[in-house]
Amino acid sequence: MTDSTAKGPWPGDATPDERLAEILRVDHAGEYGAVRIYEGQLAVLGDAPAGAAIRRMMAQEQEHLATFEKLLPDNRVRPTLLAPLWHVAGFALGAGTALLGEKAAMACTAAVEEVIDEHYAAQVAELSATDPELAGALERFRRDEVGHREEALEAGAAEAPGYELLSTAIKAGSRLAIWLSTRV
Repeated sequence: MTDSTAKGPWPGDATPDERLAEILRVDHAGEYGAVRIYEGQLAVLGDAPAGAAIRRMMAQEQEHLATFEKLLPDNRVRPTLLAPLWHVAGFALGAGTALLGEKAAMACTAAVEEVIDEHYAAQVAELSATDPELAGALERFRRDEVGHREEALEAGAAEAPGYELLSTAIKAGSRLAIWLSTRV
């Protein structure tokens, strides 16, 4: 009799190399999308009081993106095929929420960063024993994302008109983008 609680690998499970490729691909896509969201927000709010905070957060996202832009070729991983979509969608999300006002732009940031915090935390837990160097980098990035979320909430994100609806929609879209970018 076999132990039904034994862990795989199961047929269809990704190999360790395939799983690393999924992680790098989705994280690169996420950081790319984050930069585009901030670029969209700055296109509308660049001179507004929130502009300085947005530029600061975008600079951190650009550092994260640069890390993944190095890791992809180093590990022979292609970026997501959806990058052209994230190029347009990220900018549109950033500009669209910024057009609703600074608090709505901050609501966008808070929602996206909440999902990314969860996403990175799961990856850190998964990788901590097998790839502590990558897990450490992801944990640093996760802390930056948590800081962005906290800053957005302090800037009045929850006071944005229709905050709950806006936040729920953005979180759902972020989770869908993660799911798609892991696979495509």
